[in-house]
Amino acid sequence: MAPLQILLNALIMLAELAAVVGVAYLGFANPIAFTVLTALLALGLGLNMEAERLRIEFPFYFERTTAARAWLVMFVGGLEAFLKAILAAVAALFTFSGTNHDRLFWLACLFGLTVFIGANILRVMSRQLKARPSRWGFFRLGSPLGVLFSAGLAMLAAVAIIPSSSITDLGWKIMWDMPAKPSVNEVSELVFQLKQAFDNFVVAVLGKLMSADLARLLGVFISVNVLAGFVAAIYAAVISSTVRSLEKRVLGNTMSSEQL
Repeated sequence: MAPLQILLNALIMLAELAAVVGVAYLGFANPIAFTVLTALLALGLGLNMEAERLRIEFPFYFERTTAARAWLVMFVGGLEAFLKAILAAVAALFTFSGTNHDRLFWLACLFGLTVFIGANILRVMSRQLKARPSRWGFFRLGSPLGVLFSAGLAMLAAVAIIPSSSITDLGWKIMWDMPAKPSVNEVSELVFQLKQAFDNFVVAVLGKLMSADLARLLGVFISVNVLAGFVAAIYAAVISSTVRSLEKRVLGNTMSSEQL
């Protein structure tokens, strides 16, 4: 690889890293703006790709083409895109809203790492398998990244970087510490603690049926925190698609199509 190619590739990778850090920082610094951006990206990607996917899938479901098929594609695709945008917005809001800034900082770091790993997986798949990053990221990467995020959160809780909550602590807080009209951040903090308590409860129940290590492993997969993977997948898809476009444009004159 020529020195110019190495330099250009390094600059593109630096831009990718800057985009990931920027996304994570936005979630940490301004959860509302992050939530709105997430909803808009999910809706924009969904409106485009859901309709395209349905046009390909419809012959599998229907025996013959009808005049109403185009309208059905638009309606079903638009509805799915709208519902996924709402789900992504709710997951984004409850991931980054709260009152514990230390916890939110570590969550932002974990989220950024998850997005970075997802974006690089999509880049490799695009280069080696000719996959389309936006489509594969939007439709197929959410669950794996959700499990990765959940596992990272479980590790942070295990080493006490993120405190765990018990049902007793939550009951006391709800009864005595919550204001009559809590803010969005206060509600989000409570929801996060409820999720942690629920995950701990599930692991405790599973621990009665199997070994403690296996129970903790299964707890990672069935945690509510897996939903954050869908949000991470959206940003991984957007960033990887942008980076791949830059690679093809900037490096296209100096690299073969097989390399790209």
